[in-house]
Amino acid sequence: MVRVRVQRIESIRDPEGNFGKKIELVEERSLPKFPIRPPSEEAKIIQDVIQVLEQQLPFMKAQSRFSIPKMILFLTEEEYEKLGINFEVNQIYEVKLEDQSIKFMKAQ
Repeated sequence: MVRVRVQRIESIRDPEGNFGKKIELVEERSLPKFPIRPPSEEAKIIQDVIQVLEQQLPFMKAQSRFSIPKMILFLTEEEYEKLGINFEVNQIYEVKLEDQSIKFMKAQ
């Protein structure tokens, strides 16, 4: 099972001029919780400075999650309707790959 987030949805036209959607999905992963200790003294000083900046400037805080491009769906309007999923930007889905099929389920 893979967790994906809808990053972008665009309206497109296929080569025959039919309207459709381009849906970009990225994989969501959590960063490790334990701090990574740098081997050199210089790297440790830099890490300490970054931690102080993150405390003083909240907008610089590193995200605890990062995303990896996973799949892009190019669907005609008819295919999108047949799929039966109303994709929304930032919605998270669990994707199950098995028996030559792909299943999307909204994450809880």
